[in-house]
Order: sequence, then C-alpha cells, then structure tokens
Amino acid sequence: MNHAPEPPAEPTAGTPEGRPERETSRAARIAMSGASAVLITLAVLLVPISLVAVWLHDFVLDTDRYVATMAPLAHNPAVQDAAVDRITKAVDVKVDGKKVASDFGDWLQDQENLPSVVGSTVKGLGSEVDSLVNDAVSKAADRVVRSEAFAKAWTDANRVAHEALVDALTGEGRGALGVHGGTVTLDVGQAVDTLKQNLVDSGIAPAAAIPDVDKQLVLVQSDQLGKARLAARLLDAAGNWLPPLTAVLAAGGVLLARRRLRALVTVSLCAAGACLLVVIGLDVGRAIYLDELPDDTLSDAAAGAIFDTLLRFLHTSVRTALVLGVMVALGAYLSGPGRLPRRVRADADHVADLAARWADAHGVNAGKAGVWVNTYRRRLAITVLVVLGLVFALVNDPTSTTVIVLVSILVVAIGVLALLAASGRARGTRADAGTTGRPTPDVTTWEAGEAGEAGAGGRRHSVRVRRRPS
Repeated sequence: MNHAPEPPAEPTAGTPEGRPERETSRAARIAMSGASAVLITLAVLLVPISLVAVWLHDFVLDTDRYVATMAPLAHNPAVQDAAVDRITKAVDVKVDGKKVASDFGDWLQDQENLPSVVGSTVKGLGSEVDSLVNDAVSKAADRVVRSEAFAKAWTDANRVAHEALVDALTGEGRGALGVHGGTVTLDVGQAVDTLKQNLVDSGIAPAAAIPDVDKQLVLVQSDQLGKARLAARLLDAAGNWLPPLTAVLAAGGVLLARRRLRALVTVSLCAAGACLLVVIGLDVGRAIYLDELPDDTLSDAAAGAIFDTLLRFLHTSVRTALVLGVMVALGAYLSGPGRLPRRVRADADHVADLAARWADAHGVNAGKAGVWVNTYRRRLAITVLVVLGLVFALVNDPTSTTVIVLVSILVVAIGVLALLAASGRARGTRADAGTTGRPTPDVTTWEAGEAGEAGAGGRRHSVRVRRRPS
C-alpha cells in the first residue's frame, strides 16, 4: 500500500537548521543590550554637564536675571560691611592725618602772635586727627552704603558690568569689571564719589581734594579662572542642544533595554547620584574658595554670600533633578513585576475595592463612569502622567518643591482612578449577582484573595457590608 510522502519537518532551535536563527537572535539581543548600556552611561554623565550648561546660558549670560539675582546683595549686611571697609580704606590712603597736623602746626608756629607751644601741641595731634578722620569717613560711608543710593549704584554697576562679566568668562574684562590673572573685581568708584560729596557736605572740606582713583571690590579670586573661561565657552555653546540630547540618549537607552522598567530605574537613580555628587562638589568648592581667599580682600561672610548668590540657580536646578530622579525611579519600581511592587498594587486595589463596595452598599457609586474608568484605567493613568510631565517641562525654573507637588497630584489622581475603577467593578459584580437570580441578603460577606499571590502566602479578607433596606 502506497503512502503519501511526509512533509519535511520545520527546523527547530535544537536542530542544525534552527541554530543560525537562534544565534542571530541572541547576537541582536546582546547588541541591543550593549547599545542600551552605552546610551544610559552617556546620558548619566551628561546630566550634570547639561545642568551647568543651562545655568551658564540662562543665568550667567542673561543680564536681567543676573542683575535681579545680584541686586539683593546691596542689602546684605556682610557685603555692606565689606563695602564700608573698602571705601574707608580708599579714602584713608589719601588723607594722612599726621601730615595734615604737622603742616598745620608749622603754619601756627610761623604766626608771630601765637606761642610756639601751640604749633608743637597741634603737631602732636596727628594720631588723633587720623582717628577723627577715620571715624568720620566710616560713619559717612556707613550711611551711604546702607542707603537706597548705594543699592541703586550697586544695581547699576552690576548691569553695566554684565557684559564685562561675560568677557571675563570668555575673554578679557572691560568697563567696571576687571579681570587680572585669576581675579575679577568690581569698580565701586561711584560709591566713593558719593561718599566724597557727603564728607564735604558734612563739613570736612579736605575731602574734596581726594583724587579719583580705582576702588576695586574683589568678586572672585581663583588661579583656575583661565580654565573656567575655556569651560564657559564650551558650555555656553552646548547650553541649547545638550539637555535635549541627554533626554534622547536616556530614552534610547531605556527603549533598547530588554527590561525597560529596570533600565528606567537604573538611569534615574544614576542621574540622581550624579546630581548628588555635583551638590557635594559645590559645597567642597565653596569651602576651598573661602579658604584660598586672601584676608585683605573680603570677609568670609561677604565672599560666601556672593558665592551662594551666583550659584543659587545651579544649586536649585541640581537639587530639582536629584529629587526628580528619585521620584521617577520609585514610580518605575512600583510599576514593575517584582513581588513587592505587585503586593503593593494588589493591596492598594484591595483597599479601593473595600471602599467601593462599602460605598455601593450605602447607595454611593460612580455609575457608568466607574465602569468606563475601569476599562480604560491604564490609558487614563498614562494620560495624567504625560500631562503632568508637560506641565513640569513648561514651568519656568522648576524646583524640588515643584516636583513634589506634581508627584503628589499624580498620586492623588491615580488614587481617584483606582476608586472609580473599583466602583465600576463593584457595579459589575452587583449586576452579575442580579442576573443569576440569587437573592441579595441584608448582610453580605465579601471574600477577596490577592490576585497572583495565592501561591505565595496570599491573604484572604472577609468584609461584612450591611446593605440598606429597599
């Protein structure tokens, strides 16, 4: 008896014919995993660089923002004391009390109708004249510095000097701001001129003879300023395209990963760790800067106030990125397939079911809206997440508080969706009970096991809900 020939067997992974396909698939997975690791690494390394580039481009090189940030320093007590000290020293250099007393004593001795002892006595008052002049100058300088006139002069000087500050980071200083080696100074000559006029108005006529000299207030002094210029030019050029490039690299690394949620957790935590290192580096840099500052320039309090003001927005953005990274990592982890995340989600759904059943037993339910939310719950949650992400992207100068507020809104929104979905499930359960013709008792016992956890020691809960009589 003739039999029809059997068709050839399909190649499988265990046959020689199926091995090339399996090896190709494995090679592709290895390549994608390697590319994912490279992209994630680059993204993490670029996160702190992107933050510095944005700070430099949007703050340091933005005149209005720079002036608005520096203006409050005119009312900072430490900066005011430093300005009073600098102005007083500038005036004291040109007013020599001993020479004035000596010249005046010689003139008195030349007078025939005065005893010579008068001239000798006046010559001996040189130190007292110095003290009186210094006291008068100091009081006048204090009145000037603590007035609105100085605040206006400070603001105007910073605005005029901003272009010179840009040159200090990219080239040579000019105008009110000077760059000499590793030192950046601000000319407070306008304040000194105002002080001269106040001294004359106070009756100290010799103050009018004070010549015009440069009066410099040191803002920054560091041997690394030359290197900072090169870094500033590069970061300024990268300020526009580096942040989106970093985001694209991170997204590409996550999409190419075999376990995307785990990759998202990894890149978020690593980015947060990089930001933490930047925060520590800024604090260490502040300590080094204050330690290397010469004693004859600024007090530690004044130098610290200027340093903190200049880096305030950088500190804020770095801390915001740190908090954002932690929050994203936490959210991605709780959305993952691990035992703990599944347990947390199951417990949350169980609590929502209990609340919905209790409300339904008391005549409170979401109706058809709950059924609709239960059907499209995942899509609605993703929509809320995308909307809040856009809000964060559109907020001007977001802070860590902004991140916490938006995350809180997200948690509340997800909770509301969970309750509505649970109400929809309760409505469906009640409808099913009605179609089966089973009587609805006055007291109903609900038993709920935790989905997916029965084999792992899952609990069963018994809840008694009393229905209202018809």
